[in-house]
Amino acid sequence: MRSVRNVQVTAAFRSPQRSPLLQVLKTAIAVVAAWLAAAWLIQGPLPVFAAIAALLVVQPSLNQSFAKAIERSVGVVLGVVLASLLGLAFGNATWVILIAAAAGLVLAWAVKITPGGANQVAISAILVLTLGTATPGYALDRILETLLGAFIGFIVNVALVPPVAIAPAREAMTALVSEISASFVRLADTLEQVQSRPGLEEVMLQARLLRPMRDRADAALRTAAESLTLNPRGGRHRQELEELRRVLDLYTPLITQLIGMTRTVYDGYAQDLATDPNVRAIAEQLRRAAHDVERGFGTGAVDPRVEPPALTAPLRISHPSPDHWILIGSLLEDLHRIHRTLGGEDAPAA
Repeated sequence: MRSVRNVQVTAAFRSPQRSPLLQVLKTAIAVVAAWLAAAWLIQGPLPVFAAIAALLVVQPSLNQSFAKAIERSVGVVLGVVLASLLGLAFGNATWVILIAAAAGLVLAWAVKITPGGANQVAISAILVLTLGTATPGYALDRILETLLGAFIGFIVNVALVPPVAIAPAREAMTALVSEISASFVRLADTLEQVQSRPGLEEVMLQARLLRPMRDRADAALRTAAESLTLNPRGGRHRQELEELRRVLDLYTPLITQLIGMTRTVYDGYAQDLATDPNVRAIAEQLRRAAHDVERGFGTGAVDPRVEPPALTAPLRISHPSPDHWILIGSLLEDLHRIHRTLGGEDAPAA
């Protein structure tokens, strides 16, 4: 019990993986550059606002950086203006600071600012009233300081190897396609070999795991698309990302059909299935489907330049077994859908 509690406490403040070292270095460079630039250009107190702005703006993608720069700038402007007005009217007593923080949160809620921006309004109001004199000149300097820090943070993120998240997307898609192919082969083995109930349950479980793998691949593609937005390095990667998205959309129905076919076999399995010639013919079609899945995506397991498609024509059975005709009919219907997906006009180009 104590070990479980320790794990939960650790998970509350530790990330499952480190941020890239380059991201850490860029953030440090942005903070230092913003501090030095603001101290040189804007005379007055220490440039805390510029450093914080640069720190927050350097994000994993340029799109996130731009959004964070806008969020930070709007939050600071509202917070500084609010604090200046309250400070000029009532001074900087403790109760004024507390009212400014509360009023900042209410103001942000009223104008529907994001949660991060709402917190920034309150933080800026507190900093203005505690660190400086609430005068119009001071407020204007802090706004300019924040804009400068946000600008420097964004420029540093653009100039120093702007992040591109296409590699994780490619890896996620490669893993998904390989698992789809493996699932076709496992289902073929299940039909060709006598299976125990635990063996059927394992095949069913592995087939169901395709859906979370598909979701992870989709999330990786969305992250990659975001990383290419506003990115000067994005042009060379957009075509690959579009192809990855097209393959994911094309192969998503295969996952539904694979799970459905596996469920059909799981529910209607009989020990003599492996001896039925029609069932063995379906198993052969599943192996061909596995080949064409690999061939269509080019995972390296099958070379599309050397090996032609294996699903050349839909399987047709004239005389299904009277004992298994329901199971065979259901498998054939899904198999024909798979054939249309892998052999149709929307199939991945070789």
